[in-house]
Amino acid sequence: MPRRFRRKRVLILFFLFIFIIYVINQRLENSIDDNNELPDKNNIIYQRLKKPIDVENKVESSFFDSSKHTKIDWHDYNAIARDNARTGLGEGGTGVEPSQQERNSPQFQKLYRENGFHAFISDNISLDRSAKDIRHPDCKNKLYLAELPSVSIIIPVHDEHLTTLLRSVHSILNRTPEKLLKEILLVDDASSKDSLKSPLDTQVANLSKTRVVRLKKREGLIRARLAGAREAKADILIFFDSHIEVNINWLPPLIEPIALNYKTSVCPFIDIIKWETFAYIAQDEGARGAFDWGMFYKRLPLLPSSQGNASEPFDNPVMAGGLFAISQKWFWELGGYDEGLDVWGGEQYEMSFKIWQCGGRLVDAPCSRVGHIYRQFNPHGGFSFGDYLSRNHKRVAVVWMDEYAEYIYKRNPQIKNVNAGDVTKQKALREKLQCKSFKWFMEKVAFDLPEYYPPIPLPPFAQGEIRSMAASLCIDTKHGGEQATFGLEQCIKDQPDKNGEQEFELSWRQDIRVKNRDFCFDVPNREKRAPVILYKCHNMRGNQHFVYDVSNFHILHVATHLCLGCDVDSKMIFMEECDAERKTQKWKFASYNQTLILKEMNKFF
Repeated sequence: MPRRFRRKRVLILFFLFIFIIYVINQRLENSIDDNNELPDKNNIIYQRLKKPIDVENKVESSFFDSSKHTKIDWHDYNAIARDNARTGLGEGGTGVEPSQQERNSPQFQKLYRENGFHAFISDNISLDRSAKDIRHPDCKNKLYLAELPSVSIIIPVHDEHLTTLLRSVHSILNRTPEKLLKEILLVDDASSKDSLKSPLDTQVANLSKTRVVRLKKREGLIRARLAGAREAKADILIFFDSHIEVNINWLPPLIEPIALNYKTSVCPFIDIIKWETFAYIAQDEGARGAFDWGMFYKRLPLLPSSQGNASEPFDNPVMAGGLFAISQKWFWELGGYDEGLDVWGGEQYEMSFKIWQCGGRLVDAPCSRVGHIYRQFNPHGGFSFGDYLSRNHKRVAVVWMDEYAEYIYKRNPQIKNVNAGDVTKQKALREKLQCKSFKWFMEKVAFDLPEYYPPIPLPPFAQGEIRSMAASLCIDTKHGGEQATFGLEQCIKDQPDKNGEQEFELSWRQDIRVKNRDFCFDVPNREKRAPVILYKCHNMRGNQHFVYDVSNFHILHVATHLCLGCDVDSKMIFMEECDAERKTQKWKFASYNQTLILKEMNKFF
């Protein structure tokens, strides 16, 4: 055979060999992708796993190694078994009821005044106490990327109770994969308590990956967080408060969305550690963060698309603020927190707005759960910044809210005249990042917020005292707190020198609110003579959904189809089967808008 034909045959065989290798490789890749249940190839996340690409907002992952996209079970079953074997006070997140003798002791009262929670109980339960797994069952079977970025956990501290702070750290060390935890930074914001000086240093010296960063003067929560972020060494920053306990397998679901897209920020589900007993309980099964036009943090119901996916992250317009994760790269691209924000307040809005408006995404991760103590009151003061909260809200409104800031000023006229300080740097950042308008945020991200929190308040259906037509007694909530029961008392209008709380509002949200307090009538169950309690207004109807039947003077609870009744002798109120003939179910508000009621509420009768 001539030499030129042999050469030609060799080249043909060589290219045929390359083609066969290419086909085999493609089939292997498809097989691996199918086995690991990666997203569809047309999905932008799938493409990013294979190769960072440029999309509308220039979103790309800076962490993910495309050669290691296997998903694994991150549960530490040995640690779970050790937790389950623990016994003692508070274990499994159970509450501890102090005895009456303990409650009356000077030490118990002193610790309560200093902390706004029962720190005496904290001192009597283990720093390593076990947690009850309250996640949705689907979370227990979830797999997450085998290769995840490292985290720095930043915890600002100011006069926190020592055992409560140490339990926060212990829970992190006990329930966090060691390979993912770079460090825990306790940023001491010039605490005055002696226990947070050398005793804290001694405790921390015996803890792995934990160190204290001390500020020379008190800076407040926002700048303390910034100081911790500047010290952090890991890829991802996690901001926590100093009185938390993390739950089982909390970290992988919190940071996987960031590994896939470094411009995604993630919040855990925040559970409740009760200030009275340290019981760890679920807050609820999720809601989206929002705000009203008085700049109070509020919540929106889950969208239908999220309700059937209890273990999947969902978009969140506004973070609660205390607990969230963000990539260090994205945090500093956004300029960190605005250093002009003083102490605390407004920072959650600033961070949320600029995450969304500047090309990022904010989500909640239902499988990441962290318990948090909500104090009975804030014991900390000592600032001389004046009305820093109004100034913070003014800065956020001026920089990020565009024409919508006028709704803030209408609701709080004093804010309009507050000096927000120099915001040149923040406006320049917004221009540099080509951030979208607040109108875009309201239309695309918080599109249903005006339905629940309209910029211009709507009139109530009824308001004033609620008087029983059976005995001329009035409902009186007596300034009760959450879950307090209440009943009937002499009407204040009949006895002007009488003390009480008898002013209510059947609001446009169709709930009954205590005037000037964020508490609503709530019916937690349907039992016979179901009790009515006070509960924080959640603005999502449900247990708090009431309507007024002006033809029968009935107050109807929509979810249970029960009517509000009373016992004149015991002065108790309760829900019971509706009976148009029963006078003890007839109530009269001091004033009501009959036209509006007939227009909006007639469908319930």
